[in-house]
Amino acid sequence: MAEVSKEILDNTYEALQSVKQSGKIKKGVNETTKSIERGMAMFVAYASDVQPAEIIAHLPKLCEDKKVPFIEVPSKLDLGKAIGLNVQCSAVSVENAGSAESSLKSIISKITGKSSEKKESQAKEAKKEEAKESASEKKE
Repeated sequence: MAEVSKEILDNTYEALQSVKQSGKIKKGVNETTKSIERGMAMFVAYASDVQPAEIIAHLPKLCEDKKVPFIEVPSKLDLGKAIGLNVQCSAVSVENAGSAESSLKSIISKITGKSSEKKESQAKEAKKEEAKESASEKKE
């Protein structure tokens, strides 16, 4: 996943702290996976420094399949602190945002806006490549 700005990361951590106080959150890869599969997840955050990486490798694809917005954060320690734990946390799922709903929606719109722009540019590049290939085939 592309680098996320520090502003978005800070806003995400703040929103997760608020969700912890007034909403419902699931902690850990297993609970997060179940939450996504059951259609309960509104938003998912997972850490990129999880070892081995296979532990969280399924989360981005699962989120895309279930149309759940997600963000990759750099540190599982920071993710754990954001949700009020004294230990590391590899992944979290927000099931009910509580009072943090507006800030969470703002973060989601920033994240999905960036990913949709990236997908659009990739689609345009793919179309250009196809056009070049078909043009070269016609010349032959």
